[in-house]
Amino acid sequence: MRILGLDPGSLRTGYAVVESNAGRVAYVVSGTIRAEGSSFTERLQEIFIGVERLTQEFRPDEVAIEGVFMHRNPDSALKLGQARGAALSATFSSRPRVFEYAPRAVKLAVVGTGSAQKDQVQLMVKRLLNIAGPLGADAADALAIALCHAHSRKVHSLLSQSR
Repeated sequence: MRILGLDPGSLRTGYAVVESNAGRVAYVVSGTIRAEGSSFTERLQEIFIGVERLTQEFRPDEVAIEGVFMHRNPDSALKLGQARGAALSATFSSRPRVFEYAPRAVKLAVVGTGSAQKDQVQLMVKRLLNIAGPLGADAADALAIALCHAHSRKVHSLLSQSR
Protein backbone atom coordinates (compact mmCIF):
# COMPACT_ATOMS: atom_id res chain seq x y z
CA MET A 1 0.00 0.00 0.00
CA ARG A 2 1.54 3.29 -1.07
CA ILE A 3 0.53 6.36 0.96
CA LEU A 4 1.06 10.00 0.03
CA GLY A 5 1.13 12.30 3.07
CA LEU A 6 0.46 15.99 2.48
CA ASP A 7 0.99 18.97 4.77
CA PRO A 8 -0.38 21.84 2.66
CA GLY A 9 0.57 25.46 3.00
CA SER A 10 0.30 28.45 0.69
CA LEU A 11 4.09 28.91 0.53
CA ARG A 12 5.41 25.43 1.38
CA THR A 13 3.62 22.11 1.00
CA GLY A 14 5.30 19.15 2.64
CA TYR A 15 4.95 15.76 0.97
CA ALA A 16 5.93 12.23 1.85
CA VAL A 17 5.50 8.82 0.29
CA VAL A 18 5.67 5.70 2.42
CA GLU A 19 4.84 2.06 1.78
CA SER A 20 2.85 0.13 4.33
CA ASN A 21 2.95 -3.67 4.23
CA ALA A 22 1.84 -6.05 6.98
CA GLY A 23 2.21 -3.43 9.71
CA ARG A 24 5.63 -2.26 8.53
CA VAL A 25 6.14 1.20 7.12
CA ALA A 26 9.02 2.02 4.78
CA TYR A 27 10.22 5.45 3.73
CA VAL A 28 10.15 6.15 -0.02
CA VAL A 29 10.60 9.91 -0.47
CA SER A 30 9.80 13.25 1.15
CA GLY A 31 10.35 16.92 0.54
CA THR A 32 8.78 20.32 0.15
CA ILE A 33 7.04 21.99 -2.76
CA ARG A 34 8.00 25.64 -2.58
CA ALA A 35 5.34 27.83 -4.15
CA GLU A 36 7.21 30.96 -5.16
CA GLY A 37 4.85 32.54 -7.68
CA SER A 38 4.34 36.29 -7.55
CA SER A 39 0.58 35.97 -7.03
CA PHE A 40 -1.46 33.69 -4.81
CA THR A 41 -3.05 32.09 -7.89
CA GLU A 42 0.39 31.26 -9.31
CA ARG A 43 1.39 29.67 -6.00
CA LEU A 44 -1.76 27.51 -6.05
CA GLN A 45 -0.85 26.40 -9.57
CA GLU A 46 2.66 25.46 -8.42
CA ILE A 47 1.21 23.40 -5.56
CA PHE A 48 -1.17 21.66 -7.97
CA ILE A 49 1.58 20.90 -10.50
CA GLY A 50 4.00 19.66 -7.83
CA VAL A 51 1.48 17.30 -6.23
CA GLU A 52 0.25 16.13 -9.64
CA ARG A 53 3.85 15.17 -10.57
CA LEU A 54 4.21 13.23 -7.32
CA THR A 55 0.93 11.44 -7.92
CA GLN A 56 1.94 10.47 -11.45
CA GLU A 57 5.38 9.27 -10.38
CA PHE A 58 4.48 7.36 -7.21
CA ARG A 59 0.84 6.35 -7.86
CA PRO A 60 -0.37 6.42 -4.25
CA ASP A 61 -3.23 4.12 -3.28
CA GLU A 62 -4.24 6.45 -0.47
CA VAL A 63 -3.68 10.08 0.45
CA ALA A 64 -3.46 11.34 4.03
CA ILE A 65 -3.79 15.06 4.58
CA GLU A 66 -3.98 17.32 7.57
CA GLY A 67 -7.57 18.31 8.28
CA VAL A 68 -8.82 21.87 8.39
CA PHE A 69 -8.34 23.70 11.66
CA MET A 70 -9.31 27.19 12.71
CA HIS A 71 -6.80 30.00 12.54
CA ARG A 72 -7.04 33.23 14.46
CA ASN A 73 -6.80 35.04 11.15
CA PRO A 74 -9.70 34.21 8.76
CA ASP A 75 -7.63 35.25 5.71
CA SER A 76 -4.92 32.71 6.65
CA ALA A 77 -7.54 29.99 7.09
CA LEU A 78 -8.99 30.71 3.65
CA LYS A 79 -5.55 30.62 2.00
CA LEU A 80 -4.71 27.35 3.74
CA GLY A 81 -8.01 25.88 2.58
CA GLN A 82 -7.30 26.89 -0.99
CA ALA A 83 -3.78 25.41 -0.85
CA ARG A 84 -5.27 22.23 0.58
CA GLY A 85 -7.83 22.13 -2.25
CA ALA A 86 -5.14 22.58 -4.89
CA ALA A 87 -3.06 19.76 -3.38
CA LEU A 88 -6.00 17.37 -3.07
CA SER A 89 -7.34 18.14 -6.55
CA ALA A 90 -3.97 17.23 -8.02
CA THR A 91 -4.35 13.64 -6.74
CA PHE A 92 -7.78 13.00 -8.23
CA SER A 93 -6.60 11.65 -11.59
CA SER A 94 -5.34 8.47 -9.89
CA ARG A 95 -8.51 8.22 -7.75
CA PRO A 96 -6.86 7.43 -4.40
CA ARG A 97 -8.84 7.12 -1.20
CA VAL A 98 -8.39 10.29 0.88
CA PHE A 99 -8.17 10.45 4.66
CA GLU A 100 -7.96 13.52 6.90
CA TYR A 101 -6.31 13.79 10.30
CA ALA A 102 -6.40 16.56 12.87
CA PRO A 103 -2.97 17.94 13.84
CA ARG A 104 -3.39 16.72 17.44
CA ALA A 105 -4.26 13.20 16.22
CA VAL A 106 -1.11 13.10 14.08
CA LYS A 107 1.08 14.20 17.00
CA LEU A 108 -0.59 11.67 19.29
CA ALA A 109 -0.04 8.83 16.80
CA VAL A 110 3.62 9.66 16.19
CA VAL A 111 4.89 11.08 19.48
CA GLY A 112 2.34 9.84 22.00
CA THR A 113 0.98 13.25 22.96
CA GLY A 114 -1.27 15.60 21.02
CA SER A 115 0.62 18.62 22.32
CA ALA A 116 4.04 17.58 20.96
CA GLN A 117 6.34 20.26 19.58
CA LYS A 118 7.53 20.28 15.96
CA ASP A 119 11.05 19.18 16.91
CA GLN A 120 9.64 16.19 18.82
CA VAL A 121 7.59 15.15 15.78
CA GLN A 122 10.63 15.52 13.56
CA LEU A 123 12.79 13.41 15.86
CA MET A 124 10.20 10.60 16.16
CA VAL A 125 9.60 10.50 12.40
CA LYS A 126 13.34 10.11 11.81
CA ARG A 127 13.57 7.35 14.41
CA LEU A 128 10.47 5.46 13.28
CA LEU A 129 11.56 5.47 9.63
CA ASN A 130 15.34 5.17 10.23
CA ILE A 131 16.10 8.41 8.40
CA ALA A 132 19.63 9.70 8.81
CA GLY A 133 20.57 13.27 8.06
CA PRO A 134 18.51 16.44 7.96
CA LEU A 135 14.77 16.45 7.46
CA GLY A 136 12.87 19.67 6.82
CA ALA A 137 9.95 20.62 9.06
CA ASP A 138 7.35 20.45 6.26
CA ALA A 139 8.59 17.05 5.05
CA ALA A 140 8.63 15.77 8.65
CA ASP A 141 5.03 16.90 9.12
CA ALA A 142 3.97 15.16 5.90
CA LEU A 143 5.77 11.99 7.02
CA ALA A 144 4.00 12.19 10.38
CA ILE A 145 0.64 12.42 8.60
CA ALA A 146 1.52 9.43 6.41
CA LEU A 147 2.67 7.44 9.48
CA CYS A 148 -0.51 8.33 11.35
CA HIS A 149 -2.54 7.00 8.44
CA ALA A 150 -0.45 3.86 8.05
CA HIS A 151 -1.05 3.05 11.72
CA SER A 152 -4.77 3.89 11.44
CA ARG A 153 -5.46 1.80 8.32
CA LYS A 154 -6.61 -1.27 10.26
CA VAL A 155 -9.21 0.78 12.14
CA HIS A 156 -10.46 2.32 8.88
CA SER A 157 -10.69 -1.17 7.36
CA LEU A 158 -12.70 -2.54 10.28
CA LEU A 159 -15.05 0.46 10.22
CA SER A 160 -15.72 0.11 6.49
CA GLN A 161 -16.45 -3.62 6.90
CA SER A 162 -19.03 -2.93 9.58
CA ARG A 163 -21.11 -0.67 7.29
